[in-house]
Amino acid sequence: MRLIARTEIQISPVAMGCWPIVGITSINVTKQQSLETLRAALDRGINFFDTAYCYGYEGESERMIGRVVADKRDQIVIASKGGIHWQDRQQVKDGRPETIKRECEESLQRLGTDFIDLHYLHAPDPQVPVTESAGAFQELLDAGKIRSVGVSNFTLEQLQEFSTVLLPNVYQPHYNMLQREIETDRLPWCLEKDVSVMVYWPLMKGLLAGKLKRDHQFDPRDGRQKYPMFQGEEWEKNQDFVDELREIAAETGHSVAQVVINWTLQRPGITAALCGAKRPEQIIDNAQTMSWELTNEQITRIDDAIRDRGPIVSKAAV
Repeated sequence: MRLIARTEIQISPVAMGCWPIVGITSINVTKQQSLETLRAALDRGINFFDTAYCYGYEGESERMIGRVVADKRDQIVIASKGGIHWQDRQQVKDGRPETIKRECEESLQRLGTDFIDLHYLHAPDPQVPVTESAGAFQELLDAGKIRSVGVSNFTLEQLQEFSTVLLPNVYQPHYNMLQREIETDRLPWCLEKDVSVMVYWPLMKGLLAGKLKRDHQFDPRDGRQKYPMFQGEEWEKNQDFVDELREIAAETGHSVAQVVINWTLQRPGITAALCGAKRPEQIIDNAQTMSWELTNEQITRIDDAIRDRGPIVSKAAV
């Protein structure tokens, strides 16, 4: 277990990312399998569940978590997020204090709990100063509605501005072997200020899990194909890189996904990795990462392969 910075809240370093279970951008998702996936995470030692107000058009993710952990609340750490909601099937950012507080109340009802262990501002609202949003989180803390505060998808400047009102306990960005921008500014800042870093996309939307073959044909409904990392020359370079990871995984006797998550969790300043899953076997494999560690020699080989791969094009196509 690891601690959320400046709290006594203990979390498993592998977290269950609860976006895929609602099936909005993932295909072939069923409610039954999603519930089984949540239970499998619990059974395999994962106590940290990451969701959000907007995970599902009607809060389906929070409702499913509430159903699964109803009789295990004291064993579970729940992270949720506010500040983004759906309107006409489009996500809308709203960081106004009244919205933050209202959405938190609704999340509490969906989750069937009196408090949220870690509550994030999901993303900054360009129409609302982050200091105003921070004030709402301070009120929620003071009222005992939440136990700790996080911010997600912030720049360094936004982190600094939010912190003039309230130093967050947690920062959540995307981060993986091939997307490491936070190492230049935000990660050092978090290390200096004692802010935990919980990263999403450790498996780069499944690409680094080693399950997608070079000739993989994406379902037309699969939203990943809009990203350059899944297209053309970038796809071929990424497949070459994953081939090297497969060799190292074979030597360790573990899966490629476990190798990738393991490397992530051994990076300085990374507290936890949010591993999305929509089927039990996926989260069971991810959970096994917590039982072993890569050697220094293996980490060096991975770092060499990352350097040889070079920078990626990751911006989604319009």
